[in-house]
Amino acid sequence: MKIGITCYPTYGGSGVVATELGIELAKRDHEVHFISYEQPFRLDKFHKSVYFHEVEMLEYPLFKYPPYSLSLSVRMAQIIKSEKLDILHVHYAIPHAASAYLAKKIVGDDNIKIITTLHGTDITLVGNHHSFFDITKFSIEKSDGVTCVSNFLKKTTEETFGIKRGMEVIYNFVDTEVYKKNGNRKYLDMIEPDDNVVIHISNFRPVKRIGSIIKVFCNISKKVKAKLLLVGDGPEMCKIRSLVSKLGLDDRVIFMGRQDDIIPLLNISDLYMLPSKSESFGLSALEAMSCEVPVIGTSFGGLKEVVEHGISGFICDPDDIKSMSKAAVAVLANKKNRVKMGLAARKRAKKFDSKNIIDKYVDYYKEVLEGK
Repeated sequence: MKIGITCYPTYGGSGVVATELGIELAKRDHEVHFISYEQPFRLDKFHKSVYFHEVEMLEYPLFKYPPYSLSLSVRMAQIIKSEKLDILHVHYAIPHAASAYLAKKIVGDDNIKIITTLHGTDITLVGNHHSFFDITKFSIEKSDGVTCVSNFLKKTTEETFGIKRGMEVIYNFVDTEVYKKNGNRKYLDMIEPDDNVVIHISNFRPVKRIGSIIKVFCNISKKVKAKLLLVGDGPEMCKIRSLVSKLGLDDRVIFMGRQDDIIPLLNISDLYMLPSKSESFGLSALEAMSCEVPVIGTSFGGLKEVVEHGISGFICDPDDIKSMSKAAVAVLANKKNRVKMGLAARKRAKKFDSKNIIDKYVDYYKEVLEGK
């Protein structure tokens, strides 16, 4: 098949999933064309049968904000026609699904099938806002196929927008042969051999509740010798740095900034924290689990479908600092228990291995193309 993929190319779960999906599809001899305003950050080297098409933006004084969604529609239509695409798979509803619908109308309905993958905040935050509600609902209903990354997200979408159409649940995935423990803890000079390492990776938005992580880590550090790695960057960074200083944790919290290769960092980590306000799936948690790192995650959303409470990690209320602290110390203070949970996490991650999940996408593409 010839497949177009549009996603946000920046640091974030939806862009990671879309890029890794495209790479895996190309390995299976499909032809993949990425269409976005810049090259996805995970698309950092040459891959056979993978192409990137940049969306050109018009800078004109009349436009206070450049009309990206319209430029995207035009570029989509151009690539559909020039490359004779079979499927245009868009990730994140706004504006990608709406732009895809317009592109389909430009080229003619019979020339392309549109599949929209919903990832989470495009439904629970952005799409649910009154200014985007109607266009989000319209775009979902007009797509030829819709997938959700968890049962939680499917149910939320149905309830929020009154969606009656069929939607397929296809979980996010990880390549467990790439994301695996290699036994090398000698990566950072600031990490001492007897340090317990707690890690969090995100785009530092308020929904991630990083302040809760800092408060939990403050409690952890009173019980065990530990360091906290914060990987990524975003709007909450200044606020978090201030909180770290206020709690006297400057010598124990390491701000890593954005890192394209997180596997070495996961390999030196003992516990992953993701106490978000809500997680529709929790891809970063899955990547940690594949590297044998237990997870403490939020009870709100779809992370419960990934982490087995008490087996591969703990599911907690993100506002319950006491419970999260207790769970974290239980993991870190007992090496035997930590190793056991890490192995259970690895075993659980294999259920979401890319070898299994990519086939589900290919089967769904075929169903949509056949009009089932």
